[in-house]
Amino acid sequence: MTITIGIDEVGRGSIAGPLLVGAVALDADTKCPADIRDSKKLSKKKRQLMAAWVKENALSYGLGWVTAPEIDSLGMTKSLKLAARRAYNQLSDEAKTKATQIAIDGNIMMLDDSRAFSLIKGDDKVRAISAASIIAKVTRDYYMTEKIALEYPKYGFENHVGYGTKTHIEAIEKYGPVAGLHRFTFQPVKRMVSGSSPKIDKVSGTAGRRAETVAAEYLEDRGYHIIVRNWKTRECEIDIVASKGEALCFVEVKYREDNKHGDGVAAITSKKLAQMKFSARVYLHHYGLDKTGKTPDIKLLAMSLHGDTPVVDAVIDIAD
Repeated sequence: MTITIGIDEVGRGSIAGPLLVGAVALDADTKCPADIRDSKKLSKKKRQLMAAWVKENALSYGLGWVTAPEIDSLGMTKSLKLAARRAYNQLSDEAKTKATQIAIDGNIMMLDDSRAFSLIKGDDKVRAISAASIIAKVTRDYYMTEKIALEYPKYGFENHVGYGTKTHIEAIEKYGPVAGLHRFTFQPVKRMVSGSSPKIDKVSGTAGRRAETVAAEYLEDRGYHIIVRNWKTRECEIDIVASKGEALCFVEVKYREDNKHGDGVAAITSKKLAQMKFSARVYLHHYGLDKTGKTPDIKLLAMSLHGDTPVVDAVIDIAD
């Protein structure tokens, strides 16, 4: 059995919505239909048929999503690598172990693996890459047209799936960009956002930053989606912004080396609570969420951690 893993992305040039990388493991002996080729050369109907074939006949496949806020924070190259790792990690152990090569479309080496190589226009040269391009394209298009378009009907996502068309740009000018969906570091969205863009701190090696990383992982393990970390403006800062269901959560992370004198939640004074409420309002206003007529359910959370290797002591939902 000779296995090739193909990797390709979709959504790189979009100004809204996620980046999605597909990974497909194909056995060289698998007879592929002629339409397993560059997804851009197929009709929508054929792409859907071929996506179904891939899912049925591939040894394994994976899909790696990276959100718009992650793209804004990391930049495109790191986002591509993150999405590729997420897609690759979803493959079966057999596929990852037995693959003899990992073929990546384009000129960016998305995976740090001795078997990996990049190939320009690989989606029309290597069947496994073609298969990855097809499932990524079909999956992302479905997400944008059947979920996002229904949630935000004024923006026309069913037509442009997040790319910078004239009608999409006009909709952003009229209704404003959507936090968590539009890419605020991409033109023309960046140009439309009034004021300076928020500063996104990179995670450092300090104990406090390690605690924030542990806090974010703790939340993710419990079903929260991390939108952004260390969001800052001149007026305020928020340690973590996350979502869960319909709720938008603003999280204050408190870290102490030890908890002999009480955990960090004790530091949430009435003054600090007022600051958290103010920061939440600034965030909503910055992204126009206070003007949509559909303000999300807001929750203020405080997390307490302690120790050289930080551990979570408590997560408190702070009531008004």
